Amino acid sequence: MSEPMVSIFAGRATEYLAHKIAASYGTPLGKSTVTVFSDNEFQPSFEENIRGRDVFLVQSTFAPTENLFELLMMADAARRASARKITAVIPYFGFARQDRKDKSRVSIAAKLIANLLSTSGITRIITIDLHADQIQGFFDVPVDHLFASNIFLPYIENLNLPHVTMASPDTGGTRRAASYAKMLNTGFVICHKQRAKANVVESMSLIGDVKGRDVILIDDIIDTGGSITKAGELIMDNGASSVRAFCTHPIFSGEAIDRIENSPFTEVVVTDTIPLKREVSKIKVLSTADLFAEVIRRVENSESISSLFQFSTK
Repeated sequence: MSEPMVSIFAGRATEYLAHKIAASYGTPLGKSTVTVFSDNEFQPSFEENIRGRDVFLVQSTFAPTENLFELLMMADAARRASARKITAVIPYFGFARQDRKDKSRVSIAAKLIANLLSTSGITRIITIDLHADQIQGFFDVPVDHLFASNIFLPYIENLNLPHVTMASPDTGGTRRAASYAKMLNTGFVICHKQRAKANVVESMSLIGDVKGRDVILIDDIIDTGGSITKAGELIMDNGASSVRAFCTHPIFSGEAIDRIENSPFTEVVVTDTIPLKREVSKIKVLSTADLFAEVIRRVENSESISSLFQFSTK
C-alpha cells in the first residue's frame, strides 16, 4: 500500500509563504477557497480530494483574529473530509504573550488557543520561536518548535564582523542572546528596561561593555519598535562600532517601521513569518520556507529533526 500523499494548503494570511514552502518541498500548493458572505462571515473549503492524506495547513495567527479562526475552520473541514493527519504550520503563534496570569481576572489566551487547535482536529503543530517555550506544554499533541537561529547564524557568520558581541534588548531574552554568543564564541550584553506600561519603555540601562564592538541585538518579536530602537541607541551611545537587530517575527505595529528607518541600526534582519506592511532599506527579510519544508519532509518520513538544532560555526 502506498504512503499517503502530502497536501500543503494556505490560509489567506500566509499564502505568500505557503507557496514558497510547497515549492521547496516539491509539491504544488493545494487548492482551497474561502467564500465570504455579505455579512463578512466566511467559509473555507478544500477544492480537491484529501481523504487519507497528510494535510499541512500553513497559517500565522497574527491580527486580526479571523486568521486564527480561519485556521480552526480549515482544520475542522480537513477532519470532516477524512484527512489522515492534520498538521498546523504556524510560523507566528499569536497571543503567545498571554501565557500566564500576570494580573487578576485575565485569560491565559495561549492555553485557550492550544485547546481550540486540538479540538479542531489538528494532530501536530510546527512553529518557530514561540515567545514563551512553556507554551509547548499547553498542547496534548506533538509540537515541533523550531528556532530562527537556523537561518540567522549562517547570515551572521557571512557578515564577517571583526568584533561581534551579542545583545538582548531585555532581561527576558538573556537566554536567547547567551545561546547565540555560545554558538558564535563571543560575549553578550543585556539592556535592562523598566516599563511605564505595556509597549512603553520608561528607562533602559546597559549591562556590559560594547565599546568598539559590532553588536547584534537578538529578539523574537518587534512590535512597536520602541524597546529595540531604544536599545540600539543606548548601545551606540556607549561606544559600539555598529549595531544590528535580528528578529524572527516582524509585527511592526504603529510607528515601528518609521522608528527603524530613523534608528542607528545598520540593518534589521527579520523572517517572513509575518508579511511586511511596507519595505524600507534597513529591513532585510530572510525566508523560513526551506526550514519549514525540511521539517515537513522529516515529519512525513518519521525522521528526527533534532539535527536542525545543532550548528557548526566558523
